[in-house]
Amino acid sequence: MSWKRACAVDEVAPGEATRVDHSPPIAVFNVDGEWLATADHCSHDESSLAEDGYLDGDVVECAWHFAKFCVRNGKVLSPPAREPLATYATRVDDGVVYVEV
Repeated sequence: MSWKRACAVDEVAPGEATRVDHSPPIAVFNVDGEWLATADHCSHDESSLAEDGYLDGDVVECAWHFAKFCVRNGKVLSPPAREPLATYATRVDDGVVYVEV
């Protein structure tokens, strides 16, 4: 495993997310200063959760079919999704957020 740069802490406001180009893509969420990372695509469809999803606290909702996931553990909170999201460790070093991939 290695650490990949996601963003600077001042690039993503609380309640927002950014997409990290990786294979597969990763969504990095700023939950009131806590940095959490999951797979970017909804497990029900190919919608980007970072670019199109709606973050409310630690829950992200897919814009396409309204499936909800906990960004802390990837758990499905509402259908139509049935599969959880992969989650990734994050760390902040000198004002930069990194994701372990």
